Amino acid sequence: MKKTKIKTAAEYLKTAVIWIIGCLLYATAVNGFALPNSIAQSGMTGAGVIFHKLFGFQIGMVSFALNLPLLFLMWRYIGKKVFARTIVVTAILSLALDGMAWMFNNVIPVYTEDKIIASLVCGLLQGLGLGIIMTTGATSGGTDIIGRLVHKHWHHISVGKVVLVSDAIIVITNMIVFRSFSSGLYAIIVAYVSTNVIDALLYGMGNGKMLMIFTSKAQEVSTAMISSSRRGVTIIPAVGAYTGEDKNLLICVARKHEINALIKTVKSVDSETFIIVSEANEILGKGFTGLDEKT
Repeated sequence: MKKTKIKTAAEYLKTAVIWIIGCLLYATAVNGFALPNSIAQSGMTGAGVIFHKLFGFQIGMVSFALNLPLLFLMWRYIGKKVFARTIVVTAILSLALDGMAWMFNNVIPVYTEDKIIASLVCGLLQGLGLGIIMTTGATSGGTDIIGRLVHKHWHHISVGKVVLVSDAIIVITNMIVFRSFSSGLYAIIVAYVSTNVIDALLYGMGNGKMLMIFTSKAQEVSTAMISSSRRGVTIIPAVGAYTGEDKNLLICVARKHEINALIKTVKSVDSETFIIVSEANEILGKGFTGLDEKT
């Protein structure tokens, strides 16, 4: 019983440290690279930037205040467990934003030499910060909460679309406050880099592809694929709806760099085959990410 409590306490401490590091990285991106170069921000941080530029309020304080009613709605309609994680991360992030603002104003020099480089570094740091927070199952609140709330009541509206519209409005308002159209263009660079970094952290750098192969030579094709790549292949009986012909559907997942070679192997056996290549963002199992690594 005692060992279980110690283990649980250690896990809580580890999670808290991850949250703090993630928030500090994000706050560094905002205060050290985004603000000094007038790069527009999205989410509640972007809203905080608006109030900071217009009235001189602290960004962290404003973002936390704006998150409070959203957090209440999250607790009321989405769930207390998600609420507990989100309010803690939101509080840490607000403190980190204002703490790092003081550091960059008094101790650490900001970067203002090249806005492209500033955008790239800002996106990298924001992606790292938010990504490691998300690996613990937490979020930083903001427009994510709005998206979840809207989707809960109107299921036909996706969370992503709500977040996109909300962030777009905030970024455009940032552009108006900064009086700079280019600040929004730099924000696109930040969003692109941070999104890819988050995906890499959550799903791994080894994102793969899935091959769906329709062929009448299933055994020959699958044997050639296995011998050339050592990737597994699943054979599923299929019937062409238009022709009525009996064929087979082969399914194979592989690393991106293996796809071209596999396609060549398939075509060398059956030149009449029909192949679909699609993204496989997360592949769990032997040869890829172990199942025990995701539990």
